[in-house]
Amino acid sequence: MKIYTKKGDRGQTALFGGAQIEKHNIRIHAYGTVDELNSVLGVTLTHSLSSIGKSILNEIQDQLFILGADLATLTSKKGKIDRIGSSHIEKLEEWIDSLDEQLPSLTSFILPGGTPAGASLHFARTVCRRAERFTAELKAEEPISQDAIIYLNRLSDLLFVMARFENHQAGAAETKWTSNKETA
Repeated sequence: MKIYTKKGDRGQTALFGGAQIEKHNIRIHAYGTVDELNSVLGVTLTHSLSSIGKSILNEIQDQLFILGADLATLTSKKGKIDRIGSSHIEKLEEWIDSLDEQLPSLTSFILPGGTPAGASLHFARTVCRRAERFTAELKAEEPISQDAIIYLNRLSDLLFVMARFENHQAGAAETKWTSNKETA
């Protein structure tokens, strides 16, 4: 199979099912940002992580392929592909609860950072939020599953908890944010 097809040279691309759309379409922004998030998680996996962190991220990467395909397929093509659903969301919530109970209570805002793994997870969280915004914008224009938005919302929460967890496991202190009012 050739890597280049030249089919997108005029600024269009094909969705799953064959429909042609412009590359600047919000749908492309949504699933393209999900792809970007998957790449950020790939970079995160190159850092020193706990075994549970590696396991979770590997499973999330698989789920993000499902989500990307979901967003790249018109809802009229239901049944043709796997879709993100409530079982995926419930799994994210289970991971959040499990990791969070092992962390000290959060009493203030914290700044992104810590270990390379923790900082990378904080970065992934911001990319996830962007994917969520594009997906919400897409839903306002076209029919897509509400579960896609819920999944991304919950995933960003998980990535935040994972950043805290990985930093905690490595003994890296969290940097609390203090407002200018508190330092004056």
